[in-house]
Amino acid sequence: MQGLRRRNRRAGPRPRGPPDTPEDDVTVHLERAGASGAGSGSGFTAMVVDDHPLVRESMVARLTTMGAREVVEAASIAEARARARASGPRDLCVLDIGLPDGSGLALLGELRSAGWPRLVVLSAADDPYSVRSAFIAGAQGYLLKSASPLVVADGMRRVLDGGVYADPMVASLLATGLRESQTPDGTSELSNREIDVLRLVADGRSNKEVGEILGLSALTVKSHLARISRKLGTGDRAEMVALVMRSGVIR
Repeated sequence: MQGLRRRNRRAGPRPRGPPDTPEDDVTVHLERAGASGAGSGSGFTAMVVDDHPLVRESMVARLTTMGAREVVEAASIAEARARARASGPRDLCVLDIGLPDGSGLALLGELRSAGWPRLVVLSAADDPYSVRSAFIAGAQGYLLKSASPLVVADGMRRVLDGGVYADPMVASLLATGLRESQTPDGTSELSNREIDVLRLVADGRSNKEVGEILGLSALTVKSHLARISRKLGTGDRAEMVALVMRSGVIR
């Protein structure tokens, strides 16, 4: 017994990890507050384009709180183009469509073609033409500058999670404009189950989450998405959702 006690003393206490620090608490808080996908864990990068300094300052602060690790600013289309060339595609761009040197709709199309994955319009314009044109140009989100911070944050998180979002104040206008337009080829061929899948994809759900909600396996969800891709002519989840939103199939 004495020998056993001596061996236990030599072994010493089992090693433990370092104690939590205030910095650890801040990191955990930001990771939980940040959006999953682009912003989860490692943080996301963003660009804010608006000619009003206070709007840019407010949006940069909001994105930082949500977990952004780097946000650059631009006050015009020319400056935004220069920033985009210097950095390459970032995870998110938030831009106004009424800029001093032209329409932000053109910039939207350029950034989309350059591989920017998430584009959100933050504008004072609430007419159907502006909203519909933004989504056609490649936006995944449309937010109003008059919206509450809660609505803006919700819209940003939805887009960062891979979904598509329209401010509740313009959603009905968007639907009206879409009903007046021609239905894109392929959307009329979607089954009710495929529309259910797309509705959950629009909410930023993963294949596994979609399956759990609909009572399907992840493999079955993947098969549905493959058929949807063939019908709509795109395999990009955001573009799938944008197409069916434009057609009024989902809102």
